[in-house]
Amino acid sequence: MMTSEKPPLPADGQGDEAELGLEVEQEVPVETVRDGWDSKVEYFLAQVGFSVGLGNVWRFPYLCHQNGGGAFILLYVVLMVLVGVPLFFLELAAGQSIRQGSIGVWRHISPKLVGIGYSSCVVCSFVALYYNVIISWSIFYLGNSFRYTLPWENCPTEGNSTVVVKECAASSPTSYFWYRKALDITDSIDETGEFNLIITGCLLLAWVIVCLAMYKGIKSTGKVMYFSSVFPYVVLLCFLIRGVTLDGASEGIKFMFYPRLEIWADVQVWRQAATQVFFALGLGFGSVIAYSSYNPRNNNCHRDAFTVSGVNFLTSVLASLVVFAVLGFRAKTIATDCVKRNLMAINASDVLHKNITLNEYENWYRNKGQYMEIPGYNITACSLEDELKQGVEGTGLAFIAFTEAMTLFPGSPFWSALFFLMLLNLGLSTMFGTMAGILTPLTDTFKMLRNHKLLFTACSCAMGFLIGLMFTQRCGNYFVAMFDDYSATLPLIIVVIFQTISVAWVYGADRFLEDLKQMLNRPVPVVYKYLWKYVCPIAMLGLLGASLLKMVLERPTYTAWNREKASKEVLPYPGWALAVLITLIIVAFLPVPMGYLHSLLLDRLSQSPADAEARYEPCATTDTDLTPLDTLYPLLEANHDPHLQNGNIESVESSVL
Repeated sequence: MMTSEKPPLPADGQGDEAELGLEVEQEVPVETVRDGWDSKVEYFLAQVGFSVGLGNVWRFPYLCHQNGGGAFILLYVVLMVLVGVPLFFLELAAGQSIRQGSIGVWRHISPKLVGIGYSSCVVCSFVALYYNVIISWSIFYLGNSFRYTLPWENCPTEGNSTVVVKECAASSPTSYFWYRKALDITDSIDETGEFNLIITGCLLLAWVIVCLAMYKGIKSTGKVMYFSSVFPYVVLLCFLIRGVTLDGASEGIKFMFYPRLEIWADVQVWRQAATQVFFALGLGFGSVIAYSSYNPRNNNCHRDAFTVSGVNFLTSVLASLVVFAVLGFRAKTIATDCVKRNLMAINASDVLHKNITLNEYENWYRNKGQYMEIPGYNITACSLEDELKQGVEGTGLAFIAFTEAMTLFPGSPFWSALFFLMLLNLGLSTMFGTMAGILTPLTDTFKMLRNHKLLFTACSCAMGFLIGLMFTQRCGNYFVAMFDDYSATLPLIIVVIFQTISVAWVYGADRFLEDLKQMLNRPVPVVYKYLWKYVCPIAMLGLLGASLLKMVLERPTYTAWNREKASKEVLPYPGWALAVLITLIIVAFLPVPMGYLHSLLLDRLSQSPADAEARYEPCATTDTDLTPLDTLYPLLEANHDPHLQNGNIESVESSVL
């Protein structure tokens, strides 16, 4: 088993070492002081804010809807307990114990593994680029929500005439506003089109907000979290109270949660559940490590792992209740209007009574209606269940389906503004964590960046805006989908696999558990040893294999909007787009082998990794009781160890995290 090369011990404790008869051959640098959380509440809100994001609102409900309802939730909970919580606890403990960002943590374990941290930074950069574009869309819709008649409530007319725009009439007002007014989207990714100036301005505003919230590090971010992390729950509760009172809400909730256990036999459902667990907790980004690195050393991170994971899951369930209560109301309204149109067409006074229910109409249509012929009119099925089965995910759920449902509310501008303000805060709180996954490890590693943190933050945000302009073209939505589906998924899975193997096998699960026992002053359940060594790696390797197999067997596709047909269509990515897609995956993963090769090169040049590590200054948090003498406390307590009595400090040091 490979042992880790530890950072040098602080020099301030030389007097105590002399009392124990230990020789100190050279002076080593004192720990670099860094900020800490002002309170446990700020830290908790930051972790919750990062893990609870837009995916909880528009991804989790869709997956439940498509994959067996209650059966999917049960599967999700099982995977969360066996894989999600142990890996989340591992990242929390590693960051809190070593007090570094992702680069420093894995460099501390072994210099050969430093590439894991750099890979996390690259993936965070990719995610930040497109995630802020989604935030800019929320800003655009928020601004339009303050108009007395919502602009997506009715179809516009051609010029000064009363003729409705053909594209809108063939689709819906909300779809038309999203694809034509907000995005002004092209028909395919091959057609670039000019920049969307309004969305570009919203993107600039989004990056300015992020910069202002991050410019003092966690000292400024922590204060913002009091609003950005709490406000979405206020909005969700308001929507839940309003939603359950709507006609059709119970049908929507029942449809979503009704368990269909047969889906457990589908491998793709397991893959989707595992992927959702993986991304819901933000594993592999380095953001969890960054936030926990600012904690006091004795913080109970084991309890935090269960608390944050539990809040994340309950938020997903709460969001699903809200979404399907509202979508149930939307579906029942559409189906009821459909019945009214058909009744008028067939002069229903002679065929059906006017107060017919949806169930009665469905039975009539199944037995007689579908065989009825009326010149110039096609009698259609008006099924509540069929409307609910038309599941939409991601942006389609937020900016089309849910937006359409809110136009049916009394006082729709108020509810619309509330909803998009919630989306804005959900996105920003996750964005802050993503930026922390970039800025924290780099400022911890490079002294020049640490000395000019404000300038580095501003330059990073400016660079993010400039590169993000590619997403504000008319074809930008297709690039957002590409980055969301492929730039993070595979690299992050690989990163988490390496993280788990590094701790469980390279450093040693037993050693890590002993370190945690000393840090927390309480034993950690030994079951984590087996979860980290066997269950988690096998599960992540299975997820990686299933994802790769899906990419190989099925050519990657994207959903485009056809202007002439006024409908969506699934298109395969062109060759150049596949090349970009593969390049993103390679670039994100490349730091891992490069870091390993760099360490081997240092060995060849007679410069050992330990020598390189000696120039790396560890950091401490200002709000902890940690002093240079405290870092030697485990050594001072071990004065009965034969290694200490022989003056062999290295062997003792290697056993202390």
